[in-house]
Amino acid sequence: MEECVVQSQGETRGLGGARVLVVDDDDAGRRVSAQILSRAGAVVAEATGGREAIDAVGRQPFDVVLCDLVMPDADGIDVLRAIRDRDLDIAVVLITGAPNVTTAVAALRLGALDYLSKPEPVDHLREVVARAARIGRLARARREALAAGGRTSPGPTGGPELGGALDRALESLWMAFQPIVRRDGTLYGYEALMRTKEPSLPHPGAVLDAAERLGRIGEVGRRTREATASRIGGAAEGTLIFLNLHASDLADPDLRRDDTRLALAARRVVLEVTERASLDQVENPSGAIAALRERGFRIAVDDLGAGYAGLSAFTQLAPDVAKLDMSLVRGVDTDERRARVVGSITSLCHELNVLVVAEGVETVAERDALLGLGCDLFQGYLIARPAEPFPTHAWPGPGTQAGKQLELGGEGGTVGR
Repeated sequence: MEECVVQSQGETRGLGGARVLVVDDDDAGRRVSAQILSRAGAVVAEATGGREAIDAVGRQPFDVVLCDLVMPDADGIDVLRAIRDRDLDIAVVLITGAPNVTTAVAALRLGALDYLSKPEPVDHLREVVARAARIGRLARARREALAAGGRTSPGPTGGPELGGALDRALESLWMAFQPIVRRDGTLYGYEALMRTKEPSLPHPGAVLDAAERLGRIGEVGRRTREATASRIGGAAEGTLIFLNLHASDLADPDLRRDDTRLALAARRVVLEVTERASLDQVENPSGAIAALRERGFRIAVDDLGAGYAGLSAFTQLAPDVAKLDMSLVRGVDTDERRARVVGSITSLCHELNVLVVAEGVETVAERDALLGLGCDLFQGYLIARPAEPFPTHAWPGPGTQAGKQLELGGEGGTVGR
């Protein structure tokens, strides 16, 4: 394997220092691609075939693998499959001189980030690999977040009366709303949070666990969407409503109907898909997301940093908003490791034009630390507890230098989208 580390002064955004493996049995094509990417600021290694590439990925970390599809010893699909067996988070881009639908579908199902045709224009090649590098770096930040967060999901509720308990929970289901505010404390929107009066299923996690065991997740999703849609008109004009979806809801035909109350308010709705859930059981999740976007919905990934869905889920969702899991937010003002992880995730999300919500903010010190780390939006008990109807919110005065920067119009993320 050959190393190519030449860098230029004018690095393409997102490629500076990115570790890229270029795989191609055609020497001339491989060297040209390597030279293009190294001049754009990447640190490039080369592999002359699929087997060599698989060995290389096992020995050292890469942000991106740019791999030819047709090679004699192991083709690009073999390389992609071997990479996915080891690591869900390396961004893989396949490139071929003989594209066809079958291989493109196989590549995307295995989690390829993109599928390019030779000869690829230089600017587009740089752009695709730069985007892949940013997502690859976000994947590394996710792994750090998992180590720093350590949050576990609630266990399922058992007992012979589970079906009856779920029936009672659905009959008594109502929605509480928690404000989400911008960096200056002005209202951006509300998250709709499921609540019930059934004591044996005392929180949303218990309701969802029961529904999963009984095969009734779709029923819970439809009931929650109906309850939320009925209240949207009561929210202040121009505010958005964030609503949680289970991954399996993406396959529910009801969500794609145009005549529901939720669909009619789609441009005010941000659909949150938790990073804790896997999209593997959803047929064509990218297509489902595209159909929702066409109807006007925006997409958020929830619990970022606490999940196990892998890089492919983030890329398939292509979110407008990312919500940091509260296990990262809690104590961020006193925990250097958490602060480093939050800062890294926030920076990478901004490079992908994704807004970052800090969820679970409880103290002024946490809020001020998160302001300093560039978070765009804030949610938590410090601002308001969930309530029904739409609660008022507060924005306590600054207590640290980060808060003083806010008063002076200090640096921060985009808040206008």
